[in-house]
Amino acid sequence: MMNFYAKKNMLIVAGIILVAVIACMAIGMEDYLETKSMSSSLSDLGGVYASQFSDLNLEVEISGRLSESEGIWEEKVSDSWSPDVEIRDQAVTDGGLSGQEPSNKLLRWGISRRPENKTPAADPGAPELLSKYGGVWLGDTEKSVIYLTFDEGYENGYTPQILDTLADNNAKAVFFITGPYLKEHQEIVRRMKEEGHLVGNHTIHHPSLPELGNSQLEEEVLGLDRAYQEKFGQHMQFLRPPKGEYSERSLSLTNKLGYSNLFWSFAYDDWYRDKSRGAQYAYDIVMRNLHNGAVLLLHAVSKDNAQALDSIIKGAQEKGYSIGDPRDLLPHDKVGDEEYDQD
Repeated sequence: MMNFYAKKNMLIVAGIILVAVIACMAIGMEDYLETKSMSSSLSDLGGVYASQFSDLNLEVEISGRLSESEGIWEEKVSDSWSPDVEIRDQAVTDGGLSGQEPSNKLLRWGISRRPENKTPAADPGAPELLSKYGGVWLGDTEKSVIYLTFDEGYENGYTPQILDTLADNNAKAVFFITGPYLKEHQEIVRRMKEEGHLVGNHTIHHPSLPELGNSQLEEEVLGLDRAYQEKFGQHMQFLRPPKGEYSERSLSLTNKLGYSNLFWSFAYDDWYRDKSRGAQYAYDIVMRNLHNGAVLLLHAVSKDNAQALDSIIKGAQEKGYSIGDPRDLLPHDKVGDEEYDQD
């Protein structure tokens, strides 16, 4: 018959085993929840097909300065490059980059308009930082060429009209899409590609990239790219960081992933569904902000933009500008990485 001490020792061992099992289950659940919140599931190509438009925070599409602020020229730029928000300036080392990590200080892309069709001014040091990591915000300022880019967080019924106008004017553009957009509007995306436009990466869920760890950031970008490549046999080359928020770390990491971050030299608050001001307003604000090498950011959810686009293209041409092919904005080391055939 087992004595008292033997029973006691067995109970102690069983208790230790039980605690270890519970700890392992807790760690496994933590890893599962982190992966689940990050990307839904890898078997779903990063969660693209599980994503919903309701998951996206699109209330503010651009958090930095715009070309104009309610009709008032912003001619003065700060004397030093010092964004007013900082998130986790320390290194984030959960994978992706090796060695010393670049700064993760949150930066907000913004530009200040200068009169007489001069090149807008960006925060001191910002263009150099973009260039260091293959980013672009402006074309050749020696040429009277402008570039059209459209952000497509969700579909508001105007993209087919925009595509019709581009076709009528033989103009090319970049359309930056999210995960739910690819999931719900594959025929529109197919049309973009087949008509010779570029489809750019706006991430799956539209998060602020500096707020993500490396593995989460990679999945937001590469998860969307995998789903696009599966459907259309091509990889994306341009990335537009949601809200225009970035850090040196996000630029470095996405550049290593093969992307060129494409910012802009003109934008206005055109993403509000309840703030329509008419096609004439859209036309006027674009016309007075034209400049050599301009990269125009227009939101395709805007009825004003859709109705004004034909006049914008023709008005720019009357002023001596041509509509450039966005592929010309790719850094030389990325040109030719992908064939853009027209079916």
